[in-house]
Amino acid sequence: MNKLKSFQHPYTRGAVNSVKKNNIEGWLFVSPLVIWICLIILVPIYIAFELSLFNVKIIGTSGKFVGIDNYIKLLGKSKFLNASLNSLYWIIGNAICQTFFAFTIALTINYKFPGKKIMANWIILSFIIPTVVVVVIWKLMLSSSSGVINSVLIDIGLFDEATGFFSSPNKAFISLVLINSWRWSPFLALIILSGLNSINREMYDASKVDGANFIQQFFFITFPNLKSVLFVLGLVGTLLSFNIFDIIWLITKGGPSSATTTLPLLIYETAFTKFRISQAATLSIITSFLLLLFSIIFIKLMAPKEDD
Repeated sequence: MNKLKSFQHPYTRGAVNSVKKNNIEGWLFVSPLVIWICLIILVPIYIAFELSLFNVKIIGTSGKFVGIDNYIKLLGKSKFLNASLNSLYWIIGNAICQTFFAFTIALTINYKFPGKKIMANWIILSFIIPTVVVVVIWKLMLSSSSGVINSVLIDIGLFDEATGFFSSPNKAFISLVLINSWRWSPFLALIILSGLNSINREMYDASKVDGANFIQQFFFITFPNLKSVLFVLGLVGTLLSFNIFDIIWLITKGGPSSATTTLPLLIYETAFTKFRISQAATLSIITSFLLLLFSIIFIKLMAPKEDD
């Protein structure tokens, strides 16, 4: 009986050996990428976590082991809570504005009209321009003394006098959201446009015959067929928006009164302005955990189902 159980047909043994060989080859091909990911992601995370358990102030110096004291102190600080709320508002504001602008641009370009290809190429210009140039242009345009936007708003009667767009917390925050949305919306629009081009035009033609208007076509044809694209944009776009540092720092440096200080800015200030490397590492670990948690929940709840 044991001999019968251990007996395998030659073809079966060959298939098993072939599968094992393919698995080994697969791991050999994937191993360089796995090693690279470990080096650029896991190793820095481990170093940051190790730093967070000590009281190191300057890079290269030693510090006293404090365990989880840095985590306890930071979670109770008002600056951390304020930066966390600002980051949440920043993500929501950018998500709303960029989605609206990107859809408007994509749906406009999706229709046939003279100069469509030229417009599709030129809208990406705001994404190509270096961030420093974008900041200089917008600071000049929004200047309270010589800015063209103030002049236009006064001429059309919306403002009686020039206003400082970065002088008050609310104005500064809204201005930054609009500037960042202006920069990223065209890029998102091109991704949405590629999804629109993949939708079968016959569906629109058939809906017109049935008397469907533009809004009905959008909610019953366009939107359902863009679920996969919107899922990717929702996940990647949120993570990218959260990590925006350059535009905020170059324009307001987190002010006025820390109204535009998000978690990335707080990490930078803690590490390179206040010289508290361990606390900055603690903030980085907490931020990474929050982003990982968001990604898991988002994928669990929003990932398109196979039957969609």
